Amino acid sequence: MADELWQLSACDAAAGIRERRFSAEALIESVTNRIRSHNPKLNAIVHDLTDQALEDARSADRQVRAGESLGPLHGVPVSIKSNVDVKGQPTPNGLPAFADLIAPDDSPVVSNLKKAGAVIIGRTNTPELSMRLTTDNPLFGRTLNPWDEEASPGGSSGGASSACAAGFGPIHHGNDIGGSLRCPSFNCGLSTIKPTFGRVPAYLPSAQEERGLLAQLISVQGPICREVADVRLALRVMAGADARDPFWMPVPFEGWPAPSGPIRVGVTTESYGHPVHPEIVESIDRAAGYLSDAGYAVEAVTTPSVDDAARDWFRFLGAELEAFLMPLARAHGSQTVQQIFEWYFEMGQIADPKAYQVGIKARSTMTRRWNEFLEATPLVLSPYFLQPTPDWDCDQRSLQATRELFEAAIYSTGINWVSLPAGVTPIGMVAGRPAGVQIIGRRFREDMILDAMQVIETRVGILTRQLWASDA
Repeated sequence: MADELWQLSACDAAAGIRERRFSAEALIESVTNRIRSHNPKLNAIVHDLTDQALEDARSADRQVRAGESLGPLHGVPVSIKSNVDVKGQPTPNGLPAFADLIAPDDSPVVSNLKKAGAVIIGRTNTPELSMRLTTDNPLFGRTLNPWDEEASPGGSSGGASSACAAGFGPIHHGNDIGGSLRCPSFNCGLSTIKPTFGRVPAYLPSAQEERGLLAQLISVQGPICREVADVRLALRVMAGADARDPFWMPVPFEGWPAPSGPIRVGVTTESYGHPVHPEIVESIDRAAGYLSDAGYAVEAVTTPSVDDAARDWFRFLGAELEAFLMPLARAHGSQTVQQIFEWYFEMGQIADPKAYQVGIKARSTMTRRWNEFLEATPLVLSPYFLQPTPDWDCDQRSLQATRELFEAAIYSTGINWVSLPAGVTPIGMVAGRPAGVQIIGRRFREDMILDAMQVIETRVGILTRQLWASDA
């Protein structure tokens, strides 16, 4: 049994430790063996903390034997993305220049996981400045997708998704400003949720200055998991209060009843003239059928424009990236990331300071339209990515290739622009690679999104089990 503990969900792992069916040490040892066997090829974990994790697991077991109060993740292994702070460890964010930037304290999401009893088994890889939809950097190199080494594991939480799919523990931290939770989950056959802005506290103790206003309003922290139940558990833990984030909101996770009668789910496959793969459309139809079978009131809808929202994300957040991140890329980034950033700015018009001020005002109007739409239709089933999981170097081949990548990702960046919660869960394989569907919901109704994701997972199954069967 000990050899198979690495396959457990977080919910089952935590219950097993509490009930003394196995020890935290046995669980961490099983995950450690899995990491040491598979990580040298995948390069998902770039700071191996398994030795310390085994010590922490022994301490966790002593607490169990002493009858102490246990947190909801007591003894459960988690990984932390290398762009947030873990006290006493580096926060390189993919840049060699930041390899020795040591965090003075834990970020809130790390603090909340530790308070819940989680055991950190490693730090996961990210692209330079966490601003690519694949994961590669000159400090640690490229992370592989466990399903297909030529496929992108996603970005910027590609190390987290690769680790999760490979079996390096059930919960992996990530963050999302344009798709960095959902893109890796789509690419690696995993489940995640981009929570509502204000749900999970955020702060970077090692940062020398605050982020730009839009980055603060759009970026969120969250979990990547193999199973929807683990996403729910991890999100609840991550969402604990932290005074260092002035935007954190004490909204109950399940604070008010769902609408009476069958919950309406709007379905859209509108591509706004961008190419869409027929198997992506078919997968949305299949997921809609699963939800209808479960009693949801499913109907085709026309939502507020996702394409307009995606263009605004690019134009106005791009202005902040040009002002605050491009100087870092020029000073410390590789030639590859500098070229990609230049292509970003060639793809569309970046707002000047006056237009930026207007754009922030217009964002409120667009968000209001979505809020009003979701009052009548609380959930929207949509594509996440309009094409199959791309190759690992999809964004560095040419300006046109980068443009096509972002055009396929309008349902990612567009939903970030209006700061709505959205989950991605696997639907199966498209063109031989993992793929998922997206469910968008009302602000602070992550519970409703997760309920719908659970319905789809029940029909599709846990996709990573197919991967593990193939490497047995």
